[in-house]
Amino acid sequence: MRNLKNCLTMKKQLLLVLLFCISLHSYGQKTHQLVSPDGNIQALINISDKIYYDILYQKDTLLKHCNLQMELEKQKIGRDPKLIKTSRKSVNESLNPVIPLKYSTVSNKYNQLLLKFKGDYSVEFRAFDDGIAYRFITNKKGMIEVGNEIFQVNFPDNYLLHMQQPGGFKTAYEEEYRHVQSQEWKSTGPMALLPLLIDTRKDYKILICESALTDYPGLFLKSNDRNGMSSVFPKVPLEFGEDGDRSLKILKEANYIAKTNGQRCFPWRYFVITKDDGQLIENTMTYKLADKNVLEDTFWIKPGLASWEWWNGATPYGQDVNFVAGCNLDTYKYFIDFAAHYGIPYIIMDEGWAKSTRDPYTPNPKVDLHELIRYGKEKNVGIVLWLTWLAVENNFDLFETFEKWGVKGIKIDFMDRSDQWMVNYYEKVAKEAAKHHLFIDFHGSFKPSGLEYKYPNVLSYEGVRGMEQMGGCRPDNSIYFPFIRNAVGPMDYTPGAMLSMQPEIYRSERPNSASIGTRAYQMALFVLFESGIQMMADNPTLYYRNDECTRFITQVPQTWDETIALAAKVGEYAIVAKRKRDKWFIGGMTNNQEQQREFELDTDFLKEGQTYRMTSFEDGKNANRQAMDYRKNERTLRKGDKILIRLARNGGFAAVIE
Repeated sequence: MRNLKNCLTMKKQLLLVLLFCISLHSYGQKTHQLVSPDGNIQALINISDKIYYDILYQKDTLLKHCNLQMELEKQKIGRDPKLIKTSRKSVNESLNPVIPLKYSTVSNKYNQLLLKFKGDYSVEFRAFDDGIAYRFITNKKGMIEVGNEIFQVNFPDNYLLHMQQPGGFKTAYEEEYRHVQSQEWKSTGPMALLPLLIDTRKDYKILICESALTDYPGLFLKSNDRNGMSSVFPKVPLEFGEDGDRSLKILKEANYIAKTNGQRCFPWRYFVITKDDGQLIENTMTYKLADKNVLEDTFWIKPGLASWEWWNGATPYGQDVNFVAGCNLDTYKYFIDFAAHYGIPYIIMDEGWAKSTRDPYTPNPKVDLHELIRYGKEKNVGIVLWLTWLAVENNFDLFETFEKWGVKGIKIDFMDRSDQWMVNYYEKVAKEAAKHHLFIDFHGSFKPSGLEYKYPNVLSYEGVRGMEQMGGCRPDNSIYFPFIRNAVGPMDYTPGAMLSMQPEIYRSERPNSASIGTRAYQMALFVLFESGIQMMADNPTLYYRNDECTRFITQVPQTWDETIALAAKVGEYAIVAKRKRDKWFIGGMTNNQEQQREFELDTDFLKEGQTYRMTSFEDGKNANRQAMDYRKNERTLRKGDKILIRLARNGGFAAVIE
């Protein structure tokens, strides 16, 4: 009897062990690991009642128990998921962007995991050496309504969030960055827009953004009150009402965020993960995930500098100005002559070139647009015209008209929304403009989200608190741009001020517009900030009077073969070297927190055995008080030499090595 009891006990124990092993095996089948090619970054995807994932750098868990779902009209994708197939692949390829803003050749190396679920949907994950990305894929007939998409991220510790927080979905993406403890951010507080940067305080930074945004609204984020954040989206607008000459009121919204084709790939959600702040500057994640170029002919797309009259009030003056300056023919001819003198390929004609902001076909008679186009062609200077998005929408055949006139590009302003309708508007404009060989600069816009690679005639976006904000544009805020906003795509910041001031004495009003920061800082921005169409914001009169500075600015390219972050710390300083063919340019900037910073830079990026000449523009000894103070220096360099840089507060460094 005793032996029988022992036997039964042993059987029970064996059964329990067996059940435990089965449960482990089952769990193992539900948890999928995806590792970056270099083995440092991993995503652990757990499939249970929902699709959860953790993101780790080596053994450090950076994001924990994150969740992804999509709510369709008749189905909740990712709720009680039934996995039916997994597939993996590795990719190692070289890509060549049509408009190379960082690199002429981009390495696209990743490991991919595709999870296919019952219910005609899949989730695709990719692991790169510098991040993780995922997207939904649906295979459904006809049109579908997306009620919501859940992007939920949880932080294991109290992280520091660098983010812009608008008052609502109607925003120009121009808010200053706020720096918020994750545990202090509440759902009752303002939401955040993308891109958003997370400081984990474990030596890691995480940049969150999206790419391949098409036929879908832009993603915003709000606190989930559990030391994390969740997605929120603008709904589809159904009815509009009058709201002046540059906007429409949304009178009625749908109860869904998108109505779209059921067979499609949805936007990528990505995390750039770095231990080195400079890698944020160097990253190309938006490009690697974007839809590929769809244009057959791109030879006509010519990035370049543009002289711009709005910031300086169109008021050249001096001995050579014998006309009344303003929005008129003589003034714009003067701008064209200035551009021709320095080899600047474009001038932008802002608000006022047309008789009415609602009518793009009737130029202001004082301007004589057709004479300016003719005159510009004679001087090898192209004309770019400013328009409101509403004028474009109401007159969509203007692209054909502008091509016939000889216009080179269009600056479109005041979109201020990122719902599905407006996202589609961007693509509709890009496509039509390309048909008529016109490039686009989206002003008053959301951030770049990949359209600029699908349609490379999209050269820039604003979506930044740029120099238009005058005293509201401070280096303490702008120092974040290389790491956040400009890290995801081209940025129309409008640099180039020749009147420079430190913040405590700042005074500025058009036409005597000035910037906060030193002269060398302003010059450095042309190297640091990426844009396919880079504005020279100041008055031609001041550029003529500061000829050596202007000659430097006008030789800085807008496209690059190589980008290297030499020294970088989020919120404090950024020094970057960029190569175009055999020339190197260096741009450095810093904030207002220290009277000066000093750096010793390596020159390992130079070729062995070659002697170079470096021409630099540096903060003068008194630049921390008198921001106009700068020094021009020249020296020879060889690979291995050190470059000593001193940055005054709100200062900069700009150099060319050739």
